[in-house]
Amino acid sequence: MDLLSRLLHRDGLMLIIDKPAGVAVHRGPKGGASLEDAFDQLRFGLPRPPALAHRLDKDTSGCLVLGRHRKALERLGGLFKSGRIGKTYWAVVEGAPAGQEGEIDLPLGRLDATRGWWMQPDPLGLPARTSWRVLGRSADGALAFIEFTPHTGRTHQIRVHAQAMGWPILGDPIYGSGRREDSAPLHLHARAVSVPMQDGKPPVEAVAAPPAHMRQALAACGWNGEAQP
Repeated sequence: MDLLSRLLHRDGLMLIIDKPAGVAVHRGPKGGASLEDAFDQLRFGLPRPPALAHRLDKDTSGCLVLGRHRKALERLGGLFKSGRIGKTYWAVVEGAPAGQEGEIDLPLGRLDATRGWWMQPDPLGLPARTSWRVLGRSADGALAFIEFTPHTGRTHQIRVHAQAMGWPILGDPIYGSGRREDSAPLHLHARAVSVPMQDGKPPVEAVAAPPAHMRQALAACGWNGEAQP
């Protein structure tokens, strides 16, 4: 796997790469290939490869932040935990919101201990809050192009929140209609990230272009291949 061509940002503390969809970020309990297997490509002279500062789901593409050494990882961990890192996601959903923007404030908890990280709305769960705005809609009203901004970092947060609102993410194999073999891949993309890595300096920002498998549905919702407002 060539990660050098997917590098969006590099400095002495951190890297940001454009994660491909369909690749797990780290090896799971059942083994198999993972993104971490290729991190040696990204040492750039340091004695050790970088490490994950956070995670993206296997089927989610886009901006992934790596710390280059222990102190950088500690700093990034604190920023993620405190919610100071700005994250923007693009998604195509099935159905359409009635309005143009809003906020979902819905606590989440584990669906079932036997289901791993599957989540569900749970009034006794952990707080979870996501802002959203519609960037486009298909002519037949079957799809909508939505920008999501998560303010908390719960597992599968955007996916569960979208399902709970009645417009699951296109191709979602867990919370949507993407369980069939002929279904589309998950249409969720970590579009941009903003990291205030050093106090007193502007945040590090990166933007990742949407993956090929999302572009047809995005175009059906009015995306023209250029930056959205």
